[in-house]
This record gives sequence, structure tokens and C-alpha cells, in this order.
Amino acid sequence: MHSLWLSELEKLFHLMCSTSTAALLGVGGLTAMLAYWLATRPRALMPPCDLQHQSEEVEGGGHRSVLVDSPKLFTHYYEDTKTLYEAFQRGLHITGDGPCLGCRLPNQPYKWLSYREVTTRAEHLGSGLLFQGCQPNTKQFIGVFSQNRPEWIISELACYTYSMVVVPLYDTLGPDAIRYIINTAEISTVICDKPEKAKVLLDNVERQKTPTLKWIILMDPFNMELVEQGKKCGVHIQALKEVEALGQEHYRKPMPPCSEDLSIICFTSGTTGNPKGVMLTHGNIVADFSGFLKATDKVISPNQDDVLISFLPLAHMFERLIEAVVYCHGGRIGFFQGDIRLLSDDMKALRPTVFPVVPRLLNRMYDKIFSQANTPVKRWLLNFAAKKKSKEVSSGIIRNDSVWDKIFFSKIQANVGGRLRMVITGAAPTSPTVLSFLRAALGCQVYEAYGQTECTAGCTFTTPGDWTS
Repeated sequence: MHSLWLSELEKLFHLMCSTSTAALLGVGGLTAMLAYWLATRPRALMPPCDLQHQSEEVEGGGHRSVLVDSPKLFTHYYEDTKTLYEAFQRGLHITGDGPCLGCRLPNQPYKWLSYREVTTRAEHLGSGLLFQGCQPNTKQFIGVFSQNRPEWIISELACYTYSMVVVPLYDTLGPDAIRYIINTAEISTVICDKPEKAKVLLDNVERQKTPTLKWIILMDPFNMELVEQGKKCGVHIQALKEVEALGQEHYRKPMPPCSEDLSIICFTSGTTGNPKGVMLTHGNIVADFSGFLKATDKVISPNQDDVLISFLPLAHMFERLIEAVVYCHGGRIGFFQGDIRLLSDDMKALRPTVFPVVPRLLNRMYDKIFSQANTPVKRWLLNFAAKKKSKEVSSGIIRNDSVWDKIFFSKIQANVGGRLRMVITGAAPTSPTVLSFLRAALGCQVYEAYGQTECTAGCTFTTPGDWTS
């Protein structure tokens, strides 16, 4: 056997000696190219389970995900994160003085509050609320009536720090619904952003429609006329900074909740009648985003480098759930300027990696892209490139550095910041045509979710690797 091996080696040596130098160099070059291609070729994302067998039956006829090893309900992903208060604390421990919440003025860069600053302000605001008579328990409901901005999260965290419950209010419900929510939840304190909204609340009190309301705390500056209007009907008007200053002076140690404690009452418009209040515990919300983490942990791995653009209403659970995932991992949340027409400018300035969105906006993006391809040839080329890229996507290859990206899609990606790695769409079905095209054009993982407020937002979710539209 040994002599046979030597004989073969001798033949190979004679073959190499008889081969021209040019041929040897050619073979060597091809070998090097093959090795480079093998080392750098795009890797397909593998599904976390067999896509034809994603659940299994359990006792009683129900089904559970095969991703979970235990027959017990999957309640949390991290041992130190069983409430939303602990989720933020986890982000604080990861990032500390790193950026947390950011906003910007027109044509200016984002300015950031650190995790430590947000925590301090939340503790001061919560302490100020307690000093003014709020109780540190789950029977204390605090209304938040504001567009997305850092103070929304600070107010929410202030409530969680002292076991109080958040009740979001939002304009689209209409004044009658807002009045109904305040009365049903017996809200005595509302934190709101603008004096115009405070005036809506005061008008209801003046007409004796919301007798429980006693405090309105404003984020934006206001005039003395508003204060006088409040005095006449027994409502105290205060600045948010004033309450924070009171809390700093009369500081109380955090009194955080348990996972079983109520965290939020989210009123939905419903299909008929008055808004319906959905009561969600900390455990409900943590379990929901833990399921997302479990399904995507091998392909996403959220981290402190992640940046989310916040523009979907925080009064809805979808946005708040995704934001909780980001700050649980020490990532950043940047808020839009408040004008959806400036969202693209905000995204270019922020360069987000996470983009929660609704189908209506995806449809606008799709229509705008094709309106700019204003000749039949350009549209044909764009569709051709998308089809070629979609073949990669269907095989599990998600990337933004292919030849198709460089020629056709790089400008589209730049318009959303150029760093997206995850898009999550929900609230309504997305057209398969739009979804398939944007998966190709954006070069990132695009997930479609289905759910309702009663399910803490997400109920079902695209399984990684299942990129069918």
C-alpha cells in the first residue's frame, strides 16, 4: 500500500514537471479564486426549525412551538428580565452612560439622553408624582397623552419604577373616547405634551364631564392663561420639569412591580361602542417579546448597536413592544420630528437598524420607487433586478452587497439610512408584491406579524428562513 502511494505521488510529480509554468499559474489562480469564493460567498440563514413542522400537539389538544424545549409556558428569555422595569434596567447595565433616547430639530443631528439620565429623570418624575399624592401601586392609573418623544418613555418608566399603571390617550380616538377613558379608569393625573391637548382636557372638566381629573403635567411650555383656566375648574397645571424637581427634592427609592402586576391599560377603538380597555401585566409583555427573541435569536441577536426609529404611535402595543426589545439590549431609540413627511430625513440622520412599520407606509415606499423609474426600460430593469435578488432571498440569503444592490438598490437603502437589518410590519396584511420587492430592495430581514392588543401585540410572526410573501 505504501509503495502504491509513492507511485501515485511520483506520477503527480512528473505531471507537474511536464506542465508549463503558465498552466500551473492558471490552475493556481483558479484554485485561489475558488478558495476565495468559498470563504466569502453569502451564507443562507437557516430556519430555527423544520418549516413543515413548527408546532407539536400537547395534552388537551393544543399546540406549542417546537422552539421551546419545556412543556411549561415560555414566560421570559432572560432570568433578570421578568418586568418592563427590569428590561430597562438590563439595558442600563449594558450601556450605562451610552445613548438611549434621541430627538432632533429640523436640519440638526440627533441629541441623546443616556440610559443613566433617563433612569434618573424617571425616578425623579415618579418621586414627584408620589409627593403629590399618587400611590405606588397598581391601582394608580396615570394618563399619557402625547406624540412619540423621549418624555413618553420617561413617563412610562416613572410609572413602572413605582408600580403605577400607564393609560395611553391619543387624538385619533376623538374627544368623546378620551373622556370615556378618563372616567372609566378614574384618572386623576395626565401627562401630556402640548398646551392644546391640555385645553381639550380642561374643556371636559369645565363641562363636568371628567370630575376625577385633578392634575395636568405638560412637557412643552405653556402660558398663565392655561394655569388660570385650570384653577377655575380645580385642575393643577404643572411643567414636567417642575414635578421632576419636586421628586429630586423628595426622592423615594424605587418600588418596582412583579411580573404578575398590571403594567398598562391599552384602550382600543374596537369595532362597536366605546373603547375597550385591555389590561396587560408586565409578564404578558415580557412573555410576548421573549417569544420574538426565542424565534430570532440565531439570526438577529439584538444588541447595544441597534437603533430604532420611533414614529408609530406609542399608544399602540406594537410600537411599545419593539421598543422594549431594543432598550432591553441597551440599544438606542430615535424619535421622528413629528411630521411623517420628514420621516425619510429623520432616517437618513438617525441611520436605524430596526424599522417597525405598517403596510400603508411600505406601499408608499413601493409606489415612490416605481414612480421614479419613469420609463418602461427603467421599470423592466428594476423588476429584473428584484427578481434576481428575490431568488437569493427565497434561498435564505439576505444581503445588501450584491451586484444588484450596487447598481439598483443602494439609493433605496440610503434613503432609509443604509443600515437596516430588520423591518417588522404589522397592523394589516402587506401585499405579496410589495413585501417580495422590499425584501429584495432593502437587503435586510423583513418580518410580517399578526396580532391584536389582547395578545400584547404580536400573536404570530414570520419564522426566520420562511421568506415567502
